[in-house]
Amino acid sequence: MDAMLQFATLVITTMVAAAAAVGLHWLCLEAAFLMMRPATARRIPARAELARGTAQLVRAYSAQR
Repeated sequence: MDAMLQFATLVITTMVAAAAAVGLHWLCLEAAFLMMRPATARRIPARAELARGTAQLVRAYSAQR
């Protein structure tokens, strides 16, 4: 009877520890996603100067032909 009680205590303790580990893992995952959110929220728009500069280069080289 004592062995069955110890085995049941071991099983219940293991299940509680597994549930705590899963909960902690989920919490850390949520925190990681929360910390990554600001880095992806602000996107730097493409610079228009490059497109204008490229168009000027095309005009300059096409005029020489």
